[in-house]
Amino acid sequence: MSENLEFKITKLILEHSMKDLIEFADSDVIIVGAGPSGMTAAKYLADKKLKVLVLERKLSFGGGIGGGGNLMHKIVIKSDALKIIKDFEIEYKKTEFEDLYTLDASELISKLATGAINSGAKILFGYSVEDLIVREKPLRVSGVVVKWSAIDLAQLHVDPIFFTGKAILDATGHDAELIKILAKKNPSFAINVKNESSAHAELGEKQVVEFSGKVCDGLYAAGMSVATLHGLYRMGPIFSGMLISGKKVAELISKELGK
Repeated sequence: MSENLEFKITKLILEHSMKDLIEFADSDVIIVGAGPSGMTAAKYLADKKLKVLVLERKLSFGGGIGGGGNLMHKIVIKSDALKIIKDFEIEYKKTEFEDLYTLDASELISKLATGAINSGAKILFGYSVEDLIVREKPLRVSGVVVKWSAIDLAQLHVDPIFFTGKAILDATGHDAELIKILAKKNPSFAINVKNESSAHAELGEKQVVEFSGKVCDGLYAAGMSVATLHGLYRMGPIFSGMLISGKKVAELISKELGK
């Protein structure tokens, strides 16, 4: 056997990557999207000792956080999200407007990711979900059908692989990718995607939390996927609703999985 460093590097990458993939190919919870609601949910679910896999199509965390408001580096939260901010040890500043606080977008991204990973969630970059695994009797969603994002970018035709889970969370943001797949390909689930409405920050913040939860057996929605499904208002660069949505869904999934 060759003992050169190049061989050792390749061997370690392949062996350790495959070990993780095999371990998490069947998880308690699969979260699609490493944005604010997805990473928040990942931490709180992993804190319950559930096996949590997060799949992100890009090669980075954060979803819509990184651009802040119009590429400025600050975002806004309300006081009802401060408990979550403190759980993730994120710095915040009070403002002259009652009940509003600012955060650095980069710190929010990095500490949401660190919090989820430190709690035990596994986050994998470069995975796109192209379909769902469904079961009948009882009718439910039981997994995702995935390819490396680079395969789609290269427009190659290859068969996907499967990851199974007891609960699947659509945290894909405005696109609501999993929900739209289910609605399009599986009419028996009777999913009606209404598409998000225009901006109304105050109502949008409230509505996204109120409507977060179960879409059907096995599939849940958090964050802007909820707005797209139910036709809710959008709220722009205020993220308290996104964070609370992730925590709410994590609590619901934990309860339903007996944790």
